[in-house]
Amino acid sequence: MALELYLDLYSQPCRSVYIFAKQNKIPFDFKQVTLFDAQQYGEEFGKINPLRKVPALRDGDFCLAESVAILIYLAEKFQTPDYWYPAEVQQRARVNEYLSWQHSALRLHGSKVFWLRLMLPKALGIEVPQEKMDAALEDLNGSLTLIEEKFIQDKAFIAGDQISLADLVAIVEIMQPVGSGLDVFEGRPKLSAWRDRVQAAIGQELFDDAHRTILEAQDRVVPMEQSKLHMFKAKVIKFFM
Repeated sequence: MALELYLDLYSQPCRSVYIFAKQNKIPFDFKQVTLFDAQQYGEEFGKINPLRKVPALRDGDFCLAESVAILIYLAEKFQTPDYWYPAEVQQRARVNEYLSWQHSALRLHGSKVFWLRLMLPKALGIEVPQEKMDAALEDLNGSLTLIEEKFIQDKAFIAGDQISLADLVAIVEIMQPVGSGLDVFEGRPKLSAWRDRVQAAIGQELFDDAHRTILEAQDRVVPMEQSKLHMFKAKVIKFFM
């Protein structure tokens, strides 16, 4: 059985796994799980990942959840170039430091802005109070400043002179609010220059391929069908509002 990756490219962690596998020529079967159709709640997907989240991986009888765990598994199993997850202990520590931080910081804040600016009003028909939006943007800007001042500093990439899993995970999260029409790079020359280096390291064609869905989100997103709305609305309001 070929390696299977269960993905929805609306999801930023899915994009990191997709880019990593493609960039490293890891053979896999792309299994689409459409989040907005609630396919993650289906019986069959529940057997792959009881957490009901994407990305998920199945490698024979072995199933794995959580994007960071999947990325490290792929790096180690397929012995990808060392710069992705360096063997040198301090460089690896820098990668792990970023991967440990980002879950409750950049990921949370970028996702929230995407949902407040686009998904809640357009897909769910929920009016977002201005004070909620302002607070979300302030949190996102705080995380972006930390990316520049703490993680990038004067380096080419987060862990040094070459791209790593840290940069890959960072760029897909930063691109999420861009999908809502927010230019997060405006007035941030250090962040913009880093983005350009990451794009070049990944390759523009693959970068564009992975981000096409999210960058077209403003045109793609339509009001959610009533039959699906009840599955999302309460959870989304609780999480983002």
